[in-house]
Amino acid sequence: MLAGFKGFVLRGNAVDLAVGVVIGAAFGAVVSAIVEDVLNPIIGAIFGKPDLTDLWNITLRPAHGDVDAAVISVGGVLDAVLQLLLVAAALYFFVVLPMNRLAERRRRDVEPEPPAPAEDVLVLHEIRDLLAAQAGGGTSQSRP
Repeated sequence: MLAGFKGFVLRGNAVDLAVGVVIGAAFGAVVSAIVEDVLNPIIGAIFGKPDLTDLWNITLRPAHGDVDAAVISVGGVLDAVLQLLLVAAALYFFVVLPMNRLAERRRRDVEPEPPAPAEDVLVLHEIRDLLAAQAGGGTSQSRP
């Protein structure tokens, strides 16, 4: 039973998943810092405050006085949507776009060499050249 557990834990998928979770948590902290410390102050400068939770609250008063009033927070929903868009923008512009540019630059720097022709293709080329030399009086065109 312990050998099976050891095999499961040390299998590549479990280790890769664990590493991904740890890196994802650390990466989430970086993205949160970008949103909270860079983008939210910009939103605060535009709207006068960094979040919209107190904006457009609708209070519903019950018919009976013994029940608390219900509050519909339109601003809270707008703030959640804005935070989602800010996180997505931070991920795209600060992580995805630079990584794509780096990958493209690496691809441009490393040009793949054309594959060498297979051995049977080389033999066929030699046969073609020999036949052309016999038929044409010694002139042949050699192509790769």
